[in-house]
Amino acid sequence: MSTIKKGVILMNLGSPDSTSVKDVQHYLKEFLMDERVIDVPYFFRLLLIKGIIVPFRAPKSAEAYKTIWTDAGSPLIVLTRQLQDAVQTNIHIPVTIAMRYGNPTPEAAYKALLDQHPDLEEVLLFPLYPHYAMSSYETAVEYMKEVHQKMNYTFQLQTIKPYYNHPDYINALANSIKPYLQQEHDHILFSYHGIPERHIRKSDTTGCHCLQVKDCCNVPSVAHQTCYRHQVFETTRLVTEALQIPKEKYSVSFQSRLGKGWLQPFTDKRLEEMPNQGIKKLLILCPAFVSDCLETLEEIAERGKESFVHAGGELYTTIPCLNTQPIWVAAISNWINDYEQGKKELLLN
Repeated sequence: MSTIKKGVILMNLGSPDSTSVKDVQHYLKEFLMDERVIDVPYFFRLLLIKGIIVPFRAPKSAEAYKTIWTDAGSPLIVLTRQLQDAVQTNIHIPVTIAMRYGNPTPEAAYKALLDQHPDLEEVLLFPLYPHYAMSSYETAVEYMKEVHQKMNYTFQLQTIKPYYNHPDYINALANSIKPYLQQEHDHILFSYHGIPERHIRKSDTTGCHCLQVKDCCNVPSVAHQTCYRHQVFETTRLVTEALQIPKEKYSVSFQSRLGKGWLQPFTDKRLEEMPNQGIKKLLILCPAFVSDCLETLEEIAERGKESFVHAGGELYTTIPCLNTQPIWVAAISNWINDYEQGKKELLLN
């Protein structure tokens, strides 16, 4: 076992500190002003976010958060802390959490590890994003690097690569779905968080493959290492093959769009169309998230069900995220234990 003093940071998206409009405004400004989320020039982004989107959206978002808020706070924060505690029981090195937006901040996470190990030599950043996207995985990793550099920390920072196709992640996801397959259903919808198509093109390291080559997601390319669209299709393929789900029994859609030119088909549109296509009993899950949050609990489990039933659907079942399921906790713990023992296969170079 390595003698290097190490620590781990589990990093998730984040959440407002409360359901007050003021806190939601603060959170939305930080989130939407991220140039990797809304990638337009700063001046236009400032006018768009602070002048139009946040004033209009914050009150509605605050009401949405109220429908899912728990006595312990934001479900995403609560579940991430529970995951931290569960993983910590399986490993020897200290584990803490950070959020890309809101609290706890990267600075707080680094400090928490230094408080336990003043002579800390190496930190493993574990983004809780299975797939690469500039507006999720990339911004989280780059922000942690930025803070690390700004604070002049002497310890090294290592990062877990996207694990969208890792057998342990696929196995955990398949096992979370398996019990629901016992109930009667017509179809399974894999609803992934949407992103603009231009983000796919911007992340294409070849500059000539993604959304330019026919059937690009199935044509081998180094571009797939940073292609969200390819990676979500690959996760779906591997999981459905593991569960032996026929191709005609499942499909992929994209939720949470903001504006035009986003990946299609759109989840909200599919939920309105499916009952008229004979899909009356639906299973739906959101594999882009490993922790349940506003987008899964309110957008999909609540509003999605309302749309589906209103359109004539009869049975709508939301499959929870991996959260703190034992098989998922074991997978994370095993990866961290491998890291602690000096195995670098999961790490970025």
